Amino acid sequence: MDINVYCDETLPDLFTTSRNTNKRLLIGSLWIESTLKDTIKNEIKRLREEYNCWGEIKWTKVSPSKQDFYLKLIDLFFSYGEQVRFRCITVDPKQINWQVHNGDKELGFYKFYYFTLNKWISEFNSYNIFCDSKVNRDLTRLKTMKNILQYSNQLSSINRVQALPSKEVSLIQLSDLLLGATSSKINNIQHSSHAKIEFIQHLERHLGKEIAPTSPYERKFNIFNMQLQNRNW
Repeated sequence: MDINVYCDETLPDLFTTSRNTNKRLLIGSLWIESTLKDTIKNEIKRLREEYNCWGEIKWTKVSPSKQDFYLKLIDLFFSYGEQVRFRCITVDPKQINWQVHNGDKELGFYKFYYFTLNKWISEFNSYNIFCDSKVNRDLTRLKTMKNILQYSNQLSSINRVQALPSKEVSLIQLSDLLLGATSSKINNIQHSSHAKIEFIQHLERHLGKEIAPTSPYERKFNIFNMQLQNRNW
């Protein structure tokens, strides 16, 4: 089976600054069977036309005037069952042992990216992985991650790990949307926006439970809360 994976992250600057914060960073991934890619993109386009909602799909843009459109995107995500899945990890930057990463915060960031992806790579499948574009000090980060993923999964094919601008890729935008809602709940952010509150509640109605860390075996909407105390991370 061919799988496309669309990745995004929240609060990545927490890896590159020394700010003291109680917030957790999240790295997320949207997993789609490749045969469905164009179908889902066309469905998103149809919803844009129906609700006259253009521009970048983004958690920060959920608003009362666009609420119905964004709720339909949740319905779309759940309509494909396990053919379309979401996985994210949450990390407390204060728990990270930077000495393990040679003091290189960018390297540490991509190690956590690897951890997000590696757990869901299955034998005999092939993968195309797309990350939101960002400026890296080391320009070989994605190539290195591809090589390590391939080495760790020798019975699978990692075809590519590629950076793309999220403004041009609606499926990275959908990943951002799910990740933003998850981050809000994990970080206990209190919203004054009724649209954001309704979005989270609608997502939770589909899940049948509150957004919270899940069992490792949860296949549709998986949230792994990494606990790094006393670990070599």
